[in-house]
Amino acid sequence: MEELTHIDALGRPRMVDVTGKPDTQREAVAKCRVRMKASTLERLKRGSMPKGDVLTVAQLAGIMAAKQTPHIIPLCHPVLIGDIKVEFSLDEESSTVEITTIVKSIGKTGVEMEALTATAVTALTIYDMCKAVDRGIQIESIRLIRKSGGKSGTIILE
Repeated sequence: MEELTHIDALGRPRMVDVTGKPDTQREAVAKCRVRMKASTLERLKRGSMPKGDVLTVAQLAGIMAAKQTPHIIPLCHPVLIGDIKVEFSLDEESSTVEITTIVKSIGKTGVEMEALTATAVTALTIYDMCKAVDRGIQIESIRLIRKSGGKSGTIILE
């Protein structure tokens, strides 16, 4: 059986030792969709939501979340984040906001968790700011789409 990386010999949780790994350029890209009524998407675009400018607040929330990842995900290494981008694509045909988060770092461990956390919190912020006008909002398909750096190199998932 393969050794579990986050469990010590006594079965207790442990952080993976990355001290012997070389620093490499790291990047992770995550995505998700927030589905809503067409009328809600239109209000979001016009900036007429009761809680204010949804996308600006959500973008800031996502950036802040990436930086807080090791505080909320157990055994996640704190990493020095060099760049975070949270971008939106509005799809009127499907009434969705697609969120794309890109996190970059130079370090000993990847930034997949930071990208996924930022994407999730961005989506949750959109939900929170729009729920007063649309109770049926759905957050869909939070996923890692690409990562690069480290021993495994580049992995493209879509």
